[in-house]
Amino acid sequence: MCQLPMTRREWLKLASLFTLAGAAPLLGARTARAASEPDAPVRIGYLPITDATPLLVAHNNGYFQEAGLAVEKPTLLRSWAQVVEAFLSGQVNVVHLLSPMTIWARYGSQAPAKIVAWNHVNGSALTVAPEIGTLADLGGKSVAVPFWYSIHNVVVQDMLRAQGLAPVLKKDSALKPNEVHLVVMAPADMPPALASKQIAGYIVAEPFNAAAEALNVGKVLRFTGDVWRNHACCVVFMHEQDLNERPAWSQKVVDAIVKAQAWTRAHPQETAQLLSKSGENHYTPHAAALLGRVLAPPPSDEARYLGDRAILHADWHEKRIDFQPYPYPEYTEALVQRLKTTQVEGNARFLDALDPAFVARDLVDDRFVKKSIEAAGGMKTFGLSESYARTETIVV
Repeated sequence: MCQLPMTRREWLKLASLFTLAGAAPLLGARTARAASEPDAPVRIGYLPITDATPLLVAHNNGYFQEAGLAVEKPTLLRSWAQVVEAFLSGQVNVVHLLSPMTIWARYGSQAPAKIVAWNHVNGSALTVAPEIGTLADLGGKSVAVPFWYSIHNVVVQDMLRAQGLAPVLKKDSALKPNEVHLVVMAPADMPPALASKQIAGYIVAEPFNAAAEALNVGKVLRFTGDVWRNHACCVVFMHEQDLNERPAWSQKVVDAIVKAQAWTRAHPQETAQLLSKSGENHYTPHAAALLGRVLAPPPSDEARYLGDRAILHADWHEKRIDFQPYPYPEYTEALVQRLKTTQVEGNARFLDALDPAFVARDLVDDRFVKKSIEAAGGMKTFGLSESYARTETIVV
């Protein structure tokens, strides 16, 4: 598996990037780059995980070129710090970021960038050691999250509190029976850490939950999509300058991504192959069979997970991972509200002043994705009603 090191040093680096002082030099470099290259090609930055699927499928299938856009081969980056640094400095202009991370970027460091679409929904789970039977069994133990500003951290803290457990970020002494120590860990390091008993569980995007199952070192205790129905995980983030000064270019970029999502829904097994290490472009280091367990799971999986109670809401009919591009404002509002009560490291005071409804309007620019969805046949193409509104369903 690839190594995406999220050491303490990496976290501190990323935390510094998401401050006004830390971001200023990078944003200055981006402005200079944009002035010298006003017609920059599509430059994608990504981590080699399933969160990047629509961006990589769009590139692999030639959708950017079909739209008349120049595009470079996507740049594989090794950490969230590298993704953010490359994006803020203008080295790349289209990225996938964890949805809470975009809130930190725009309001913590004043980065002039916006969400233009969702990348995927669900696609994450809480995976635990074989001897863990319930959430209550995690008391006094450690659980890994991929990043503080992630839907994973938000959901797991909600789940723990609902069971009377207290999330603890800094462990200065022995844990109490009702405390759970949360640690940030690189996704690729999670299965080995679980196998060696360094942690009792982890919550993360795929295919690392499927990897624990394949290696027989862990089991899925609960899918996050069975807690927060059809939640966004990663979103497509683009520079505001491109959106305002190159609207035709931006529209074509979003068109290609939306087209890729529709294709992925119709061709899950082919998607697993093209993303894999044996695919033509070697986008990720994962085996096609492992990715297939996530993108094209066998029908028998649902019955197994219902029996294990990893799925409690059979009537939701959630896919393990699904793809739909529309960034529902109701989700953004609920996310901002929940982030205010989620523990994170670093200075999070900027969250206190955020109005959820304002963020839903200001952080998201949906004018391009609406046109792209209509061109793709409407919301029904993605298995949804035609309404651009929904009610958030969260049952912890």
